[in-house]
Amino acid sequence: MIKSLAGTVLVAAAATTLMAAPASASASSEATTASAQLIRTKVYFGRCKDTCQIKVRVRNISYRTLYNVKLNARLRVNGRNVGTCYDYVGTIRSRGTKWAACTVRTRALSQSYNNWLDGDSSFNRYANTYVSYRYYR
Repeated sequence: MIKSLAGTVLVAAAATTLMAAPASASASSEATTASAQLIRTKVYFGRCKDTCQIKVRVRNISYRTLYNVKLNARLRVNGRNVGTCYDYVGTIRSRGTKWAACTVRTRALSQSYNNWLDGDSSFNRYANTYVSYRYYR
């Protein structure tokens, strides 16, 4: 009895998901809700040993002035998170460029660098960046 009831519930759930909305309607609604990004970023590394400097070029590609621009960066070495840093960039005029830099100093970064010096592992670094901003229409 319980197996047949569970089977009918699964069939009903599958039927409602197939009839929910056509693919073209859902794709067009996603396109209208997503907004275009007004910036482009490029990450550079400065000295990266026991401390690591992350430099980011932030370009405003719009014709609007961006206010309150902030940078958050997460540094990963060999796929492991070793630290984060933060920098306030300020205001970027239309079609302008500003540089942001922050430094990561953590014990995990130092241990990763020491392991690389000892020959125990590689030292592949990667930085995820998040830039937030405000603009007025």
